[in-house]
Amino acid sequence: MTTLLVIAKEPLPGRVKTRLTPPFTPREAAALAEAALADTLRTVAAAPASRRVLVLEGAPGPWLPPGFEVVRQCAGGLDERLADAFARCSGPTLLIGMDTPQVTPDLLAVDFTSCDACFGPAEDGGFWALGLAEPAPALLRGVPMSAPVTGAVQRERLVSAGLRVRDLPRLRDVDTAADAHAVAALAPAGLFAGRLARLTASARR
Repeated sequence: MTTLLVIAKEPLPGRVKTRLTPPFTPREAAALAEAALADTLRTVAAAPASRRVLVLEGAPGPWLPPGFEVVRQCAGGLDERLADAFARCSGPTLLIGMDTPQVTPDLLAVDFTSCDACFGPAEDGGFWALGLAEPAPALLRGVPMSAPVTGAVQRERLVSAGLRVRDLPRLRDVDTAADAHAVAALAPAGLFAGRLARLTASARR
């Protein structure tokens, strides 16, 4: 069975989803981030796994369902924090972020029988998922994060290490208001879509 890792920030105003402001206020952006995180954790809870770990910057809140271990993110850049998350695991491990509330349990049910790694590209050039049959933190250290080339560099790291890479479907992260509306349309029954609809309706009054 696979360990599922979710790397996330506590959804505090001014600390998360700052590119949603404007049109949303910092408090509204944090509310959307909380809904995205809650949807993601709910999906992870429903997916098959041997361990479910939330790698968190900040403190857990009522949005955290039962069944998760919570570990604090280490200091350093995102590459170091992702590497540290993998270093805490052994055996097949899949890491995702809190930015794709449209993810489904089926997408997370990765079979490593015929691959050594799986890679989920994001539309913005990054990646929404990274899985390793055997965690190797060094494969993440030094990868430029939050850049248009992040995904390409990370995938090349996997290939250059001689790993057999399975590509997962390309997903859209929630960074901007346009992203939020597009993602909500893909998962209209989720908490994220419902919260976005309420905020949008409120702004039109």
